[in-house]
Amino acid sequence: MTRVVEVVAPGLLSTLQDLGRDGWRHLGVARAGALDPDAARLGNRLVGNAPEAAVLELTLHGPTLRFDAPLRIALTGRCVVARFDGIALPMGRPIDLPAGTLSLGAVRDGARAWLAVDGGFAAAPVLGSRSTDLRGGFGGHEGCALRAGDRLALVPGSMFAIETPRIPGWWADPEFDEHRDAPVRYLPCNDAAAAALASRAWQVSAASNRQGLRLHGAPLTGARAGGLSEPVAPGTLQLPPDGQPIVLLADAQTVGGYPRLGHVIAADLPRLAQLPPHATLRFRACTAAQAQAAAAEARARLQRLYLALERPLARFLSAAT
Repeated sequence: MTRVVEVVAPGLLSTLQDLGRDGWRHLGVARAGALDPDAARLGNRLVGNAPEAAVLELTLHGPTLRFDAPLRIALTGRCVVARFDGIALPMGRPIDLPAGTLSLGAVRDGARAWLAVDGGFAAAPVLGSRSTDLRGGFGGHEGCALRAGDRLALVPGSMFAIETPRIPGWWADPEFDEHRDAPVRYLPCNDAAAAALASRAWQVSAASNRQGLRLHGAPLTGARAGGLSEPVAPGTLQLPPDGQPIVLLADAQTVGGYPRLGHVIAADLPRLAQLPPHATLRFRACTAAQAQAAAAEARARLQRLYLALERPLARFLSAAT
């Protein structure tokens, strides 16, 4: 049976994403993908999907979705107010739902959450990915954010009959990052402005988006003037002429002419996805060895979580068959 999700209300910015579009940056194609790939992987694991299955990324306020058949969902990322036909739903666990309406409201204490559905969303891959490239207008669902009236087909998934939500008592804490309030670590370039980046607090501008966080604070000076365009990537710190830095995110362009101050380390990039407008952050310079150690620590932490999930998740998934 074909399962379809109807978008009753689209939310503020809801897009289909997976782990990104690799191997095309030399042709000017952005990576895109979930701004926190680990949150997307966790959601997919909870519903029994492959890690690269497409998920729905919610920004600040989620959509209202109606589906015509039972399905299994999981919500990861920051806590989102979720209700199914009036019943409150928790985060960080698989939930079996009958046909009905799922309302996803405000994202609390952060900016984004991710919705995984068993089987995944059946968007056609473009250049090897189902991710939405908002700037390019391709991928995902018709190359754009969800709109009211959209109908999203799902990949065939688990078949089960259920009349009321089935929710396990255990959960995988979606806030397992104990460093969430620490300064964001970066590898600085050899420039006075790069060192000064860590000397002050910065506020996230409301003009930020998936392409990059625009920061406001005491202007930085001393960087060389912009010149020829140079390669950039998610995590690159740029300094426009006004002295207000930009941190590039998953939808970043592939080259840029602004001076580069350095690069946010991979382990801290997911934290940037959770900074809403007007949030405050600080930076701390680190070494390449420290960046590698932080990446290894993040991978080990995720693997420990996966190991802890194996038995309870297997019991839950097998009970539905």
